Amino acid sequence: PAQTLTPHPSPTTAEAKNGVTPEASAMDLSKAELHFMKKIPSGAEASNVLVGELDFLHQPLVAFVRLTPAVLLSGMTEVPIPTRFLFVLLGPGGKAHQYHEIGRSMATTMTDEVFHDVAYKAKDRADLVAGIDEFLDQVTVLPPGEWDPSIRIEPPKNVPSQEKRKMPGALDESSSHSKPEKHSGPELERTGRLFGGLVLDVKRKAPWFWSDFRDGLSLQCLASFLFLYCACMSPVITFGGLLGEATHGHISAMESLLGASMTGVVYSLFAGQPLTILGSTGPVLVFEKILYKFCKEYTLSYLSLRTCIGLWTAFFCVVLVATDASCLVCYITRFTEEAFASLICIIFIYEALEKLSHLRETFPVHMHSKLDLLTIYYCKCEPPAHPSNETLRFWRSNGINVLGIAWGNLTVTECRSLHGEFQGPACGHNGPYAPNVLFWCCILFFSTFVLSSLLKKFKTSRYFPTRVRSTVSDFAVFLTIVIMVLIDLGIGIPSPKLHVPHMFKPTRDDRGWLINPIGPNPWWTVLAALIPALLCTILIFMDQQITAVIVNRKEHRLKKGCGYHLDLFMVAVMLGVCSVMGLPWFVAATVLSITHVNSLKVESDCSAPGEQPKFLGIREQRVTGLMIFVLMGCSVFFTSVLKFIPMPVLYGVFLYMGVSSLRGIQ
Repeated sequence: PAQTLTPHPSPTTAEAKNGVTPEASAMDLSKAELHFMKKIPSGAEASNVLVGELDFLHQPLVAFVRLTPAVLLSGMTEVPIPTRFLFVLLGPGGKAHQYHEIGRSMATTMTDEVFHDVAYKAKDRADLVAGIDEFLDQVTVLPPGEWDPSIRIEPPKNVPSQEKRKMPGALDESSSHSKPEKHSGPELERTGRLFGGLVLDVKRKAPWFWSDFRDGLSLQCLASFLFLYCACMSPVITFGGLLGEATHGHISAMESLLGASMTGVVYSLFAGQPLTILGSTGPVLVFEKILYKFCKEYTLSYLSLRTCIGLWTAFFCVVLVATDASCLVCYITRFTEEAFASLICIIFIYEALEKLSHLRETFPVHMHSKLDLLTIYYCKCEPPAHPSNETLRFWRSNGINVLGIAWGNLTVTECRSLHGEFQGPACGHNGPYAPNVLFWCCILFFSTFVLSSLLKKFKTSRYFPTRVRSTVSDFAVFLTIVIMVLIDLGIGIPSPKLHVPHMFKPTRDDRGWLINPIGPNPWWTVLAALIPALLCTILIFMDQQITAVIVNRKEHRLKKGCGYHLDLFMVAVMLGVCSVMGLPWFVAATVLSITHVNSLKVESDCSAPGEQPKFLGIREQRVTGLMIFVLMGCSVFFTSVLKFIPMPVLYGVFLYMGVSSLRGIQ
């Protein structure tokens, strides 16, 4: 009978006689009690522990009562919940403290899930005693001299499961030794058929396809995508700029934007693990630099050779998919992933700080200046005293008459474009000193980092209702960027801003959107491209799969499964497309992916006072990834808004992502 419980049974005859019905007593609940009722799961029952002293008793009396059915005893419990158990202890006077401690121990015992299962099913006194014995075997004792009872011990973040205690004979020594963590599961078993793993991945992910869009309809996903859009925009454009410098504009910011949005949209729609965010990684940039240098030395067409290498790499990746090579992922240990992830995080942190310090060259500071001489400091543009051959050629080819120019009235940009020189006490290495800009950039950079971190932790602060706190915490980085942009506009110091290409056309006029793999190069380059393509394949396979392993970790509690083969296949297909179109290559970006997963964590709402919220899993969906890259493709049309975002703010976001991704690395 104890198993067929109803949360609020009909009032018993005794209560009906007194005229107290549960409905009537429920009406008198104060606001605080109603709030407390919400925290208690439906169907909960109370156990009342009562202790007291009586003068006429010579020895203590103890009774443990189980009521069937559970009875609503009005005035006993703080909130109207039916009572199932009563523990009564009465004894002679003078030992009140001792009785209180016994009662407290009994109440503690009743909170143990294993013991209250025993209490529900016990047939006689011996069963109860056995239950208490088992409980005492599992209890940790703190000796009184070793700790201070007035200090509160923090509840743990996640409580270990008690399932083992419920199984007879499970508490042997052998089970307590943990086995090393391995990535195993149906996704990583060899099928022995061509494309067998890919087919299984598709079958595994297809049933979840529609739910991946339904699950994306939540405020948390909006927060995640706004934050990651800003976070992904900056590296894509920065990466485009760096590639532009490395390849003399053959591939620059415009190509980077188009490539990222195309690859990202296709990947988010069809990949096996849409929580992975694709980005441009450092190793790929190094590869492009070396390749461009090589082509320049041997006068080969860079884009054509790159297309060949890209197509070969895509082909090799498809071969890896066909042979189920992704099964090798199970040999990637926790040590390897964490070493890899921490390397990438440290690179992120280093890059952010390096970019900030790099601003010193663009905005030089006038060190050791005297405030009294501010009226005398100047920096003028003058024609170079000893022009180089290059400058003379430039003047000749553009028909510039040096004597006919009013050099003193030129702006900084005009002076640089005409190859003039800056003269005066307020001149740096390559231009006039820029007051305030560098220090203002430092303030923006560190404020962004600190404010993002503080707003992220706002969830656990004491102010505002839970919903407001969690919303602020979800939108932390987006709010920070908005606040910083407004402060920057208000102060009005000309900090460097985000430059987004504003027209949809290739950076150089001498190239189109489709590249011929042979072009002006000799035919044998197609075969020679095999060698660098092999290196590139290893690079992309490792980068992609280690990131996928980190995202698919057991502790993220993913329910929809993963698809290593399908992921690699989508990356390979888009790699081929990007190569033919002359766009940069994109693979899974570790820090962005970890940040994406962290921004979609779901925690339990309903927690009793003082209880820590429980981690339930990750909101698995395709919407955030899709929206990030769709918006990225449309960025060409938002330049009027994006041009207000200061670069130091984005560097601050970089630093925040690097530092926050380091958390949890053991």
